Amino acid sequence: MQHNEHCPVEATLELIGGKYKALILWHLASGKLRFSELRNQISGVTPKMLTQQLRELESKLLIHREVFPIVPPKVEYSLTELGKSLMPLLVAMRDWGSNYLRTNAVEPNCFMLSNNPC
Repeated sequence: MQHNEHCPVEATLELIGGKYKALILWHLASGKLRFSELRNQISGVTPKMLTQQLRELESKLLIHREVFPIVPPKVEYSLTELGKSLMPLLVAMRDWGSNYLRTNAVEPNCFMLSNNPC
């Protein structure tokens, strides 16, 4: 298959593709989070991988990184307006995934944007 720089699906995957990017965005939908909070909420992610994924999302202007000049340093991550614009897509992914799990006799245990995050 030939690379198509004008393909909307390819453009979207370029931004949010990867094992953890969509999960990072999803968790940040509830508000600002520190690195350790994100690491605790995303199972299986290593600090190195989380750092890499956060940097990529920041470089694509989907998240904002705010560093507070205190000791020890405090860093918070939040969604930008562009990042927030992905929420309908992420909600659709949640809904599709929930339906898929149910068709395989698995009850979803994660309902983001509620009191029961993944």
